Amino acid sequence: MNYVIEAQGLTKRYNSTIAVDNIDLQIPAGRIVGLIGPNGAGKTSALKAILGLANYEGDLNVLGKSPSKDRAALMEEVCFIADVAVLPRWIRVWQLIELTEHIHPKFSREKCLRYLGSTKVTLDHKVKQLSKGMVAQLHLAIVMSIDVKLLVLDEPTLGLDILFRKQFYTNLLNDYFDEERTILITTHQVEEIEHILSDLIFIKDGRIALNSSMDEVQQEYIELMVPPDHAAQAREFKPINERELFGRHIFLFKNANREEIKALGDIRTPGVADLFVAIMNGGES
Repeated sequence: MNYVIEAQGLTKRYNSTIAVDNIDLQIPAGRIVGLIGPNGAGKTSALKAILGLANYEGDLNVLGKSPSKDRAALMEEVCFIADVAVLPRWIRVWQLIELTEHIHPKFSREKCLRYLGSTKVTLDHKVKQLSKGMVAQLHLAIVMSIDVKLLVLDEPTLGLDILFRKQFYTNLLNDYFDEERTILITTHQVEEIEHILSDLIFIKDGRIALNSSMDEVQQEYIELMVPPDHAAQAREFKPINERELFGRHIFLFKNANREEIKALGDIRTPGVADLFVAIMNGGES
């Protein structure tokens, strides 16, 4: 299998603090992967290592290259979007396009202008004149016009309203993603991206707490809602998490017998947010 990212024993230390703790990771080509974790879990440190922005211990290959040794060559195949505020506020849109054209050999001016044609962003606008949503549209138009194999998004819609956030991911899915490209996303707004993900990685205290395809998540995990008088029976099936909502008990199971569980109450596949909370609170993955 062709892996875009391969890590063995990946570790990142800041003095005596271990931010990424000896993780193994394989991400195939043509996937949309959500890297989810609480603040301080090691997400950003892992991304910095993958992008060649920080040193690390262990073996790490991204698109067959070492990020620490071959970063210049790697960046010809990788794009990265963090908070849109990173764009210089003084620059005009046409200047940003020209700069990108000179910096990145795989940038297409024609594609960028076509994407911008569906927005209110003009070539003469300065970044500081644009709303945050318009800056996000500009940033995405530039990125989608670069023919790379890996796109890394670190909280790309932070601070945007819900309309812009939904449009951002719709454009990304419809106009950019294909079976050759891989997208790695970190975000706290997991409910908004779970429908586009093919794979899910949870990171907790620098370690991988869950690494599954979305298909595997749907097959392995069951959420059961029962009235209080069935709670004791549900606990006999050894749930990995339990919570109470409006007087009803909600249990999360892994690899439980669906038919037996179903007899106790209502079952469904847990959402990514509920699964994340359960595992972060100590539920076994």
